[in-house]
Amino acid sequence: MSNNGHPGLATPTRVRRALPAPDHPGLSDARLLPDPAFAAAWNAVILPDGDKNKIAQTAAAGFVQRSSVEFERLPLHGIILLVGPPGTGKTTLARGLADRLAKLIPHIGQFAYLEINPHTLASSSLGRSQQAVQQLFDTTIAETAANGPLVVLIDEVETIATDRGQLSFDANPADVHRAVDAALVGLDRIARTHRHVLFIATSNFPEAIDGALLSRADLIVPVDLPTLGARRVILEDTITALAEAFPKARRLLDDRVLDRAATASEGLDGRRLRKVIVAAAGRNPASTVDPSEITPEDLLTAIAETTKEIQ
Repeated sequence: MSNNGHPGLATPTRVRRALPAPDHPGLSDARLLPDPAFAAAWNAVILPDGDKNKIAQTAAAGFVQRSSVEFERLPLHGIILLVGPPGTGKTTLARGLADRLAKLIPHIGQFAYLEINPHTLASSSLGRSQQAVQQLFDTTIAETAANGPLVVLIDEVETIATDRGQLSFDANPADVHRAVDAALVGLDRIARTHRHVLFIATSNFPEAIDGALLSRADLIVPVDLPTLGARRVILEDTITALAEAFPKARRLLDDRVLDRAATASEGLDGRRLRKVIVAAAGRNPASTVDPSEITPEDLLTAIAETTKEIQ
């Protein structure tokens, strides 16, 4: 058995991989994995019991199976789609998942990570969007994938995979259609030629995604607003982090306070829920400069006001 616990698989020699520059056209981030910041992202996302591990294990299983079974008989495209309302942690989950994969299956090599900013690929010049998408897949992604396992995050994927059935050639340039075609062709080519690539796509508007991309997804994961239990965990985690810097804030961790706050925060997404502590601190001059002075009443009032804002 090898040192990494996988029978018959020797630990590969680690050679630091070359990455495209983060300011490369279409990219917003490029790094090697595992990464401590992404590990923290994985821990920060609160999902129902077991869901995170199921997602990670399914993604890892896809890597293993795609490298061993021909595409025609097991047509896995290496695409996971995370969908849900804004602020529910889809992007954070995607980054954490990338890190988790690198730890689950390190025997296949040094993982790399690329994050795509699809908005930079759009152009008003005829043909430019299509060319940018083609170059991204055929050059940037393909060349990085040739050197080892790769995770690619495409945030707001509907930007480059817009539902063509909802577009009008009168209202939208033909380039939009061609760019979607280019993205689909690129995904298909990567799926067949680079079996150790996983695309994680996120969307706040799954109804705006082209059906051809939806059909290619190996797994579609709804990331919904946090449940009562998840809200309590998020609040507890946020206050615990605050109390590490301002110890007196620990009084907000009283079970009765957390229970009331979690119940009152129904409808808030995880992002708003974590930020509500700032609104609570701003309710009086003392807590503005010293968060240790936040009272349970400040917290509950801030939650009530924030909840009212979204109604």
